[in-house]
Amino acid sequence: MSTSVLASFDGTWVRLGPEGKALYDQSGYGRPEREGLRLAPEEALYLVHRGRIEVPGYPFDRLLATLAGTSHGMRSFLVYRDIRERGYVVQTGPHDFRVFRRGEKPGKGPSQYSVSVISERDLVTFDTVIAEVTTSRNIRKQHVLAVVDDENELTYYEVKLQPLGGGAGDIPLPQMQAQLAGRYAIVHTGGVAMSGGWGMQLDPDRLVLSPLEILCLMRSGHLVLSRDGSPVGAETFYDLARESDLEFPEKLAVYEDLRKKGYIPRTGYKFGHHFRVYTGQKVHSEMLVQALPEGAALPMSSISRSVRLAHSVKKKMLFACEHNGGIRYVEFARIKL
Repeated sequence: MSTSVLASFDGTWVRLGPEGKALYDQSGYGRPEREGLRLAPEEALYLVHRGRIEVPGYPFDRLLATLAGTSHGMRSFLVYRDIRERGYVVQTGPHDFRVFRRGEKPGKGPSQYSVSVISERDLVTFDTVIAEVTTSRNIRKQHVLAVVDDENELTYYEVKLQPLGGGAGDIPLPQMQAQLAGRYAIVHTGGVAMSGGWGMQLDPDRLVLSPLEILCLMRSGHLVLSRDGSPVGAETFYDLARESDLEFPEKLAVYEDLRKKGYIPRTGYKFGHHFRVYTGQKVHSEMLVQALPEGAALPMSSISRSVRLAHSVKKKMLFACEHNGGIRYVEFARIKL
């Protein structure tokens, strides 16, 4: 289509007459109307920039300043342009964009991705992310975050809700007696190794349990804790552990949930996260998990660092947060569209 195709601009929408419908039929641009074709701001800017249409009185620079004058408007245009130039048909909605499989377009196949555009400095609120991913999943789309950095370069992340099936399953545990030693507990094993990745073997006869392990085992009825011959209850120990670990409540909730699902969580300190998680099927851990409180929000830049590190050690990066009375696991993974 040549630059002789003229468009009108009413301050909000860019519209083409009947001759513009070819753009929709051939390449999936715009939304057909009775009189012709209505273009979203990103579509109009892209077509003007490519010389496909003209908007009288609005050369590209002026139209860009008008339609993409906000920071989000500029980011949306840059993402739209990038996805289009990768060979995809893009339309607005249900979040920022929906992206069709290569070779497909509206009326000729379903869209594949639901894309939300954000800045590297935006806060990612996990309640919102969970709601958006759920919406995308319900309409059978992959949910993608298109992140625009401060130099206007783009990175794409697929975001999933992981149900975390496939753990090792229940591992039988003995009834144990433990002696409190500071925030830790000493269990005499009688020389029998304990399965399930619990504790640190101090010597052939002694196992040292961490605070998370202690409370998980106490609350599941497998551990009785005492100090100087007097019993220590679960609530008393919880208060003791929380005094020196401000993140203890959310860590405990995630730790117990992972154990119930048959996974083996161990400290992820060396990786800069709360847990490295084993399925019991491989020698190495397969996931890094960061526990978050209900209503948590993190800067996208922080999430990006976590994903980069997890991928560098060949692990999935999951953020576990309390949501609607349960633990939801949100996976971020870099992808190439």
